[in-house]
Amino acid sequence: MTEALPSMRRRIPSLIPSLIPSLISSWTGLACLASLMGLFAGCAVFEPTPAPRGEAKSAPVTSGELAQSDVNRMATLGMKENLDTLLRLADKLYRRNPAEWRKTSALGREDALAQVQKAIESRQPWPGLQGQRDIKALSLALSPDFKGDRVAAFVIANADMLIAAHGDKTTFYLIDGLDAQHIFNAARNVEAAVWLLGSRRNTSGQPLLLADEINAQERNLSYEREFGKIIGRLDLLSAVVTEKYRRAAISYVQNLLGGTFLQFLPVR
Repeated sequence: MTEALPSMRRRIPSLIPSLIPSLISSWTGLACLASLMGLFAGCAVFEPTPAPRGEAKSAPVTSGELAQSDVNRMATLGMKENLDTLLRLADKLYRRNPAEWRKTSALGREDALAQVQKAIESRQPWPGLQGQRDIKALSLALSPDFKGDRVAAFVIANADMLIAAHGDKTTFYLIDGLDAQHIFNAARNVEAAVWLLGSRRNTSGQPLLLADEINAQERNLSYEREFGKIIGRLDLLSAVVTEKYRRAAISYVQNLLGGTFLQFLPVR
């Protein structure tokens, strides 16, 4: 049956023009025509969409989602993706800057990454950041005279800043509120941090960290693309949160006016 569907789909369009005149002559014919068009549309469902670069996947349903609105769920997924992106960036930065993880007690790059992930998930202060949090920690990580593991400091400071902008939470429910301006500001902070990382030099005149590179031999902008994903998610969430409250106000006015002017009139 499945194998026959593609051939049916190819034959149906050629048959429809010849059948239309007879079908539209009666209501029964119109119903048959509608059913035929539905069959034609349904055939397309059985053909899988090509996915040469991966498939869109959904997360498993959990009981906690019952206490989440659409915006709550979007914010939760966005936060997870942003933190995962920061960990990918930490891996990429450690690969280009292995001297950074060697400044710590880590046994290797994977061990250093595990320590960074643990610090982000537990939100424990990173020793090299001297107790600073969010934007103050980010400023310290980008300081030219910073002597510690700059990769860890930079990534952890960014993660802490993002979580702070979301009300110090990574999962959101109906009782939680989000400040659109804080999220918008977080996006601008990431933009500034990326620019400083690429333009500022340390006390020895060297780049703070090796990241994007454009020269005659190669063109590597993968770091900028990853940071761009974070910025895009933050800007979209900020817009959605703003729209949520705007639509709530409009709906209130519509209901108020509707209660006065859109009442049903008696017919008996």
